[in-house]
Amino acid sequence: MADVVVLGAGVSGHTAALHLSRMLPKGNTVTVVTPNSNWNWIPSNIWVGVGKMAKKDVVFPLAPIYAKKGVRYVQAKAIGIHPAGIEGASDPRPAVEVESTAPGSPGQVSTLHYDYLVNATGPQLKFGATEGLGSDHGHSVSVCTADHAIEAAAHLQQTIDRLKAGQPQTLVVGMGHGTCTCEGAAFEYVFNVDHELRQAGVRDKARLVYLTNEAELGDFGVGGMTFGQMGFETTSELWTSSLFRERGVEAILGAHVHKVEPGVVHYETLDGQHHTLDFDFGMLLPPFGGVALWAKDRAGNDITSELFAPSGFMKVDADYSGKPYAEWKASDWPSTYMAQGYDNIWAVGIAFAPPHQISRPRKSPNGTVIAPSPPRTGMPSGVQGKVAAESITARIRQGAAAKPVEASMARMGAACVASAGTGLTKGSAAAMTMMPIVPDFDRFPTGRDTKDTRGEIGLAGHWTKLMLHYLFIHKAKGRFGWQFIPE
Repeated sequence: MADVVVLGAGVSGHTAALHLSRMLPKGNTVTVVTPNSNWNWIPSNIWVGVGKMAKKDVVFPLAPIYAKKGVRYVQAKAIGIHPAGIEGASDPRPAVEVESTAPGSPGQVSTLHYDYLVNATGPQLKFGATEGLGSDHGHSVSVCTADHAIEAAAHLQQTIDRLKAGQPQTLVVGMGHGTCTCEGAAFEYVFNVDHELRQAGVRDKARLVYLTNEAELGDFGVGGMTFGQMGFETTSELWTSSLFRERGVEAILGAHVHKVEPGVVHYETLDGQHHTLDFDFGMLLPPFGGVALWAKDRAGNDITSELFAPSGFMKVDADYSGKPYAEWKASDWPSTYMAQGYDNIWAVGIAFAPPHQISRPRKSPNGTVIAPSPPRTGMPSGVQGKVAAESITARIRQGAAAKPVEASMARMGAACVASAGTGLTKGSAAAMTMMPIVPDFDRFPTGRDTKDTRGEIGLAGHWTKLMLHYLFIHKAKGRFGWQFIPE
């Protein structure tokens, strides 16, 4: 019998835990370690952030779900891994050390031994990478968590109230650092803000600015796309730019934010020039880093650099040799998400280290890196969580000879629906699909299959986003038939 420990209960970790609970033979155990007591459907934080959904609509408690599924739940944060076990311990198996975040025992450190480990710790929100970024110690808001989104909605409403009082306002939405990912979230939020301003009848008094590290609109951290549309081809740059022009949203491209002061953003652009932007409302996303975890060998010597990249993300079955960007191939991306050197550890979702950027790396003449990091959220995270669960189940059922299940992002498609508004009749969406996520120029002239890489704008995409909200809440709660809803 085997003990499986899952670190993190976001999209990838929670998906892995649910599938393990249904697939593993009786007698095996699944333990989820997460610092949060609630699960959050993060894509809908956008709607919370404009006041169209409440926090209760996007979060729910994890403990009852895991109790129902027979999963052990430990409210704690992982702090370190002993992948070869601990010398002198009564249990010779590998182990993780965790620090309790539960109300009754905060800070208490304990050790959990495992046979198989899934690292799904997600991102560290690095607000500190930019001086003055974020609301805790800075001067901007975000929608990274449900609580952040509630605060953003309150600030947005205050801005709308000032607009209604006849005071012109400047609203800036986008990236708070040159290496940010999740451009899609900022893209969606800026058009939700645009929608709310129009609904309030104050759009003409507002200047709305999209500040991004993308060198071109429509890059989204995936190097842009070429869409196939009724026998014609168009780029995501042209497609996205048309939406910005139609809505009157200004775009500042290739920007790295150095500092946020009260009402002022200081940023540098790819040409090396430094600028300031005065603002009244600012929603700027932070860059992501790996959750701080150390690793030690059996004797207690530090081996953190063997398991983790400098970014803090775990190294898996990818090519980290550091080849020039022009020489990278789609095949250099991971397929199994198994940790290098360990056949019983998986890193999924944002927790794994990408081998390189998908968007072309760029620096300003001052040496400042201004380029989107690869996105690994949403659908890819869910698929990877399921793949890890399937691989572990195969090992437990079939033994060491079982082959790990593969799901490379160079073979995986994804859909992104950026919706504005939440009602059935009011709203619109920019819906995009791509196949594959990581472009493969050996297989496709444009890097992707244009038959399955598309962009559409309209109410139908909005309905899809609304449907997906309820479907994925249903799935995450493990309700009847949840396993048949695709990741």
